[in-house]
Amino acid sequence: MGEYNLRDIEKRFLGRTPKPLGPYHFYSVLVPLVLCGEELYLLFEVRSEDLKVQPGQICFPGGKMETGETPEECAIRETCEELNVHSDSIRVIAPLDYLHTYSNYTMYPFLGVLEIDDLGEIRPNEDEVKEVFYVPLSWFLENEPVTFEVEVLPRVPDDFPYEKINSTKDYKWRNGVTTIPVYRYEERSIWGLTALIARDLAENLLPEKEEQNGKG
Repeated sequence: MGEYNLRDIEKRFLGRTPKPLGPYHFYSVLVPLVLCGEELYLLFEVRSEDLKVQPGQICFPGGKMETGETPEECAIRETCEELNVHSDSIRVIAPLDYLHTYSNYTMYPFLGVLEIDDLGEIRPNEDEVKEVFYVPLSWFLENEPVTFEVEVLPRVPDDFPYEKINSTKDYKWRNGVTTIPVYRYEERSIWGLTALIARDLAENLLPEKEEQNGKG
């Protein structure tokens, strides 16, 4: 290995884009608003029972980012694929607050409008989506989820070489906590990351949040 001087190091890092340390994945979802009559609804998907990951669960349309794709492009592409809609029918309003999860991935939600003439117009991709349903946006403004705090504990192997870090098995590994909100709408359970995103959207639409942002 050759020697580096300061100029070499500066050249190596000039314009470099930082990335997460270790294995990491990035996902995006669209949080679709649909106007029906005079009321705004949020569209939700029920995942196909044939999927290997989270079959039958409720989510927003979205998925894993592809190489060279921006989070917004991913959210639009995945929505088009899952709902069988054209990108021209999607209008992105703004990015919402994103989430770093304890399971090594980041979720980027985007608030958008799905411009369709009728709620029954959506014919989802049956390979990925079992069905779609709609919840009035006002319902999330009027209802709080039940929230659970779950501790995330490190699972350290019995043969971990504590002696190499000048420690013992009594070493205090850092624990984490994840929040799991659960909404119960009619007979459906909207929970986990999907509920976190919906709750964050509702909180940002409440009058007191507008005043905190200096818009009141």
